[in-house]
Amino acid sequence: MILDAQQLHFAYNGVDVLKKIDFRVSPGELLAILGPNGVGKTTLLKCINTIHRPRAGAILVEGTDVLRMRPNDIATRVGYVAQRSETARLTVFDAVLMGRKPHIRWRTAPRDLQIVEAAMRHLHLEGKTLRHIDQLSGGELQKVCIARALVQEPRLLLLDEPTSALDLKNQIEIMRLLRHVVSDHGIAAVMTMHDLNKALRYADTILLLKDGEIHSYVPASQVTAAMIEAVYGLAVEIHRINGYPLVAPREEPSH
Repeated sequence: MILDAQQLHFAYNGVDVLKKIDFRVSPGELLAILGPNGVGKTTLLKCINTIHRPRAGAILVEGTDVLRMRPNDIATRVGYVAQRSETARLTVFDAVLMGRKPHIRWRTAPRDLQIVEAAMRHLHLEGKTLRHIDQLSGGELQKVCIARALVQEPRLLLLDEPTSALDLKNQIEIMRLLRHVVSDHGIAAVMTMHDLNKALRYADTILLLKDGEIHSYVPASQVTAAMIEAVYGLAVEIHRINGYPLVAPREEPSH
């Protein structure tokens, strides 16, 4: 088990946002957190990464509670890709190298450079080494952010809306990449998403949040139209096209 979240509870200014959150993620597993806007998806990711401190509960990464760990030690185990990344006058290489900071003691070692170069090849960024990240497209910048998280060599990867604001081709490329990285490297990943169809296609497990609590926590293949309707308040049907699930709003009868 890589991630074990136990009875997490979080509140803003005394108002409960997350209540009794329990779930686990194993090596090679990609879990998608779904739910309406404002339900606490990003807040849950930030609690796991200790950006927010839960009022109660434990967050175990390979058996160690990250709430009791130093930030630098957390960064060697947990990689975080935010929904919006600030751009700066950094080259792509330097931006990715920043992900090695938790491992660097006195100076950058040859191994650090090798890990950065390997990650950039993996994400097809090797031809953009000296480009500045404020000149990149949205898809390219997202790849840089993922590469920066991967060079931390995390056991757990957290991604907040990894395909938001990307065109269709880049969305598919990013999702295929994440699926490949998680499966091949035996790490665990937790991502928040709004796109139910991509979540059902690429994730192993789905966690549906409603009113700050877990409504459903099931393998992606077991998500039902009734679950989605209960969480989103919209009647839907789930069809299968070429073996993949497709969630579509249920057509109202014409009058």
